Amino acid sequence: MATALTFAITWGTVSIEPATVWRIAAAQLLQAAGIEPAVQTSWSVQQFQIVWLIRMPRVLLAALVGAGLAVVGVVMQAMVRNLLADPYLLGVSSGASVGAVSVLAYGTLAMAGSYALTAGAFAGALAATLLVYALAQVRGRIHATRLILSGVAVGYVLVGLTSLITLTSGQRELAAALMTWTLGTLAGSEWKELGLPALVLAASLGWLLLQARTLNALGSGEETAVTLGVNTHGLRRRLFIVVSLLTGTMVAVSGAIGFIGLVIPHITRMLVGSNHRRVLPVAALGGAIFLVLVDLLARTWLAPTEIPAGVLTSLIGGPFFVGMLLRHTGFGGRPA
Repeated sequence: MATALTFAITWGTVSIEPATVWRIAAAQLLQAAGIEPAVQTSWSVQQFQIVWLIRMPRVLLAALVGAGLAVVGVVMQAMVRNLLADPYLLGVSSGASVGAVSVLAYGTLAMAGSYALTAGAFAGALAATLLVYALAQVRGRIHATRLILSGVAVGYVLVGLTSLITLTSGQRELAAALMTWTLGTLAGSEWKELGLPALVLAASLGWLLLQARTLNALGSGEETAVTLGVNTHGLRRRLFIVVSLLTGTMVAVSGAIGFIGLVIPHITRMLVGSNHRRVLPVAALGGAIFLVLVDLLARTWLAPTEIPAGVLTSLIGGPFFVGMLLRHTGFGGRPA
């Protein structure tokens, strides 16, 4: 992880030595702690601005978003017992987008102050999750094909609703900003945006690790989970909230970046097995590294033109999804 972070911060249209990067970081951390650095500064003003004000907050936000979306994918796949479950494919990210755009366009949830965007995204993600889950059920069971179709259908409707809100808001500048945001981008990230995603990710991941045993049981099937004493309905309600909160928080700061929740959990299970006590932290780490490197590619591949990170994740995740779709219909190939 440290290697990926260092590489992403040092590499760009202006290359900076790794030693300079970490000297700047160490000096800033010491100053924040009230300690005056003993070593004199050996970097230029331009290097300081590039490292501390531009690249470092962006790279750290990419790590947080990648980790959060990967964890969401792990939980959704256990919750609905479907290896194809992903917040982007199932319309959860689109729901978060509708909620966030409503805040931007109409000032919805203004009483939440600086947290209004996250609150709107959370409400939209929760509504989308519940709707897709309800549509995918047949006689109380989730079926893989119906789940994917429900997610795609709900996602298309919500994308249309997002466009409608934008067109009817009367704000011309919102349309241009929305185009970049809905494609998923980490450009313009600032230090002040890191606090809430970090807090939500840490709290959610900590709680989910405590639920690792019940997640293992849930992934084994409804009957198995009930036999082991798991209150599946209560657990799913809590998981709905955690999934929606994580998705909403990450979409609020980065836009809709897809397929991380599909690709990373699948690779993680290939590496460490299916025990969620191992899968959750490894997937979080893998998601963080993945999005850091994707974002690096997004801003350097066609420099000075920047590609939205969500475009690249779709180019990677789309073929991956097709391959999985041809091989799986759920855990073990059975209806979920």
